[in-house]
Amino acid sequence: MKKLDVAIIGAGTAGLSARSIVAKHTDNYKIFDAGILGTTCARVGCMPSKVLIQAAQDFYRRHKLSEEGIEGGDLLSVDLLKTFAHVRKLRDRFVKGVMEDMKSWQDTHLITEIVTFKNENVLETSWGETFEAKKIIIAAGSKPVMPEVFQGFEDFCVDTDVFFEMNEIPKKWAVIGTGVIGLELGQALLQLGLDVTLIARRKTMAGLTDPDILDYTIQKLLDHNTIIFENIQNVVKKGDQIEIVTDHQKVTVEKVLLAAGRLSNAFALGLSNIGISQQKNGLPKFDPETMLVAGTNHIFIAGDVNGDRPILHEAADEGRIAGFNACQERVEKFRRRTPLSITFTDPQIAMVGKTYQELMESQIPFVTGKVTFEGQGRSIVKLKEKGLLHLYANSDSGEILGAELFAPDGEHLAHMLSWAISSKWTVDQCLSKPFYHPVVQEGLRTALRSIKKGTNPIEIYRQSTVD
Repeated sequence: MKKLDVAIIGAGTAGLSARSIVAKHTDNYKIFDAGILGTTCARVGCMPSKVLIQAAQDFYRRHKLSEEGIEGGDLLSVDLLKTFAHVRKLRDRFVKGVMEDMKSWQDTHLITEIVTFKNENVLETSWGETFEAKKIIIAAGSKPVMPEVFQGFEDFCVDTDVFFEMNEIPKKWAVIGTGVIGLELGQALLQLGLDVTLIARRKTMAGLTDPDILDYTIQKLLDHNTIIFENIQNVVKKGDQIEIVTDHQKVTVEKVLLAAGRLSNAFALGLSNIGISQQKNGLPKFDPETMLVAGTNHIFIAGDVNGDRPILHEAADEGRIAGFNACQERVEKFRRRTPLSITFTDPQIAMVGKTYQELMESQIPFVTGKVTFEGQGRSIVKLKEKGLLHLYANSDSGEILGAELFAPDGEHLAHMLSWAISSKWTVDQCLSKPFYHPVVQEGLRTALRSIKKGTNPIEIYRQSTVD
């Protein structure tokens, strides 16, 4: 049996981030990963999806060109095979960057085999080789969910693990799920000229919790998208297509994109052999400030595998925290970054800091500042006059607590707000900062001013072109 200081299960973002810290403290470590290397983000997630979204939005912009006096936009066409080839070309570039960073240690420290827990300190590979580790970091990632109703119809289904590899792009699609992945890729396919129906069990949109923002987002997306919020009762093969039967509707498509969430790979690690405490979802209980698994003093869990914050920068942070603590006699707590989630639809969806639901459940006294981007100066200029932002501030201190939004350039608004929340700025402190004219960020100033005015929070405030 080989003895290790640290064993890391998974060579994704969390695992690689953990390794970068562990390697500064010891050379007696191993990473175990039997999958395709290159991280979920670079291979099948964040990066290739954004390449496709950029191409789709560029093509869809043709509908606005004539308003600007640019003629001929209606004559533009898209070669989908070339578009997907472009996605793969840039995807390979991103993956190459990850692989280059692994070269210096891959041959000596990476074991490309599946491992499971034999006991709380011993990992066993699929070939029966065992490793005893003083500290273990679980960073095994996640995989796409296969809804039971589609089992037996795999030939008609794709998930994000294979979506970008397609060399034939059907015209009629159903996208299952209105989370981040479903909305981003569903809208991209639609903007590329395909027939797309989104299906979800409940009225949800990328995790939005503010009922006004959610209703507004659904309303605006329904202007250009077909969305069904019903349970899927049955799936029937119809020649070279399948019919999806929901509570009250039937949809016949050529292909189904499964975007109904991701399942932690922790369930395949034999955790029952070590008897650790579990959450309601079956995953290990852990401290998000130390990444230490509850009831242990040597097992850490980081990244998508823990089911907490499945976002790249969070996975990287968790990996670093786990890596650091795995090399210490005594674990240390780390203050986590302000929550920040962005969905790259058009307009973009974002949540920053505390959500509306969290504030309501915690009973923190707060007021809501609101702004619509219908009638907002820069949004008019960009021909993107659509959006709504809610800003939450402590009603006693004025400190900015969080925000939810559906807005043009929402990624920039969200970043500004995340920094303000991280710095514990108040409404007054935010308003003391410069806002250039004309920019979309002026909408944020309007939301801040609406709080200062003490106006009725159920009203929607419009910003004129001259504030």
